[in-house]
Amino acid sequence: MSEILRYTWGDSSLGDFLVAASEKGVVAFEFVDRRDAAMDALRIRFPDAVLEADGKALSELVVMLRALIERPERMPRIALDPRGDDYQKTVWSIVQEIPAGETTTYGALAAKLGSRDARDVTAAIAANAIALLIPCHRVVKKDGSLSGYRWGTKRKRTLLERERRAVSFQLA
Repeated sequence: MSEILRYTWGDSSLGDFLVAASEKGVVAFEFVDRRDAAMDALRIRFPDAVLEADGKALSELVVMLRALIERPERMPRIALDPRGDDYQKTVWSIVQEIPAGETTTYGALAAKLGSRDARDVTAAIAANAIALLIPCHRVVKKDGSLSGYRWGTKRKRTLLERERRAVSFQLA
């Protein structure tokens, strides 16, 4: 029997987003510029799954994700079901340990994994399909500048600014 993935759309100050979930948790949370392209990508990523639009069942999740986009330092407890190989999942797990308002570098993550080569880390981060909940926006280049972000560097910059403002406000 094929796996059923429920999906729906949301909107936010950073644009529309798609969320898809299995019985275990969120498998995708992505900003989208074109819904048809996002659906094509979802079908390609999960070729054996039955995709069911279910805005009603996912409505509470959409509300939580919209709030997270506005306040990315407030990480809600949302079950995740990330799909990737063991290395990718290890990288994503480490990324989840980066505190809101802080960043790390691709090289630092590679070193944590016992490597001097950040290319594998970069590839794993690029494969992340779960925005914010796996906060790959908190990973930057070694000089502190922003590098590519699957959903655009403008979104990455905005998310980091929102986190830094909130954290500095909390410390004041």
